Amino acid sequence: MSAHRLVQLLDEVAAGDRVPYLGAGVAAAAGDAQPASPEALCAAIEARVRAPKRARGNLWSVAQFVESRRFRKTLETIVQAAFAERPAPGPLHRWLVRARPPLIVDAWYDSQILDAARTEGAGGWGWVQGVSRQGQWREIWTRAYDATGALVGEAPDPGWETLIYKPHGVIREGHSFLMSDSDYVEVLTEIDIQSPIPEEVQARRAGRPFLFLGCRFDDQMLRIFARQIAKRSGEGHAAVIAGELTRMERKFLDELGIERLDLPLSAVSDAIGAPA
Repeated sequence: MSAHRLVQLLDEVAAGDRVPYLGAGVAAAAGDAQPASPEALCAAIEARVRAPKRARGNLWSVAQFVESRRFRKTLETIVQAAFAERPAPGPLHRWLVRARPPLIVDAWYDSQILDAARTEGAGGWGWVQGVSRQGQWREIWTRAYDATGALVGEAPDPGWETLIYKPHGVIREGHSFLMSDSDYVEVLTEIDIQSPIPEEVQARRAGRPFLFLGCRFDDQMLRIFARQIAKRSGEGHAAVIAGELTRMERKFLDELGIERLDLPLSAVSDAIGAPA
């Protein structure tokens, strides 16, 4: 029954009636050349910089320590090295860009969904990403790029057929990302009133529930972003999450009314007829 329900949910994504929300687990399924969880990325940073005991194991706190003690450039150099290899997009990435839903949310730092859109998607798409305000002297939350990778401004083009939203940014040369506590402080102050979330994202989520894929909600930061991005959208969210849930995950799913399918992410590849 769960597998049949998954096919129904993916059909709704393909029809543009449901918003796919990708977590780090989708990147993990596509290969292990890059860190594909907050814990793995934190470990990659700690392998280069010894963090204090109070911060160890917490990505946002370790990033803040590096930024405060070694400057932002050091943090950028470390994480860009961790993401230097760019594995080929996975089957879910490729299926999504061919399906062309109005909105795709990708809540990890990798570029695989963007690479898939460039190689397999048609024209008429672009992305908008969260940016750090480090070194900025004005209020800025996002930057938008067209299908060629050219910067088009702070807001995406409403005429794009598909909009990819990377709320935490993208780790690669020439782009920005949110990671340290200081990156998030102003975002978290404003996110409840939706200021950091582009108006076009808000418009495209309206009336559409979400399908969470490759997401875990055992981290407060991830829960906050998922809650606020899904705010004022359609009812009837669903998530594919296998195995035991933490107490906070169960509470979060109940709070948002998320239907949970206890299936591995490989079931999505089966459902779309692609090799896992």
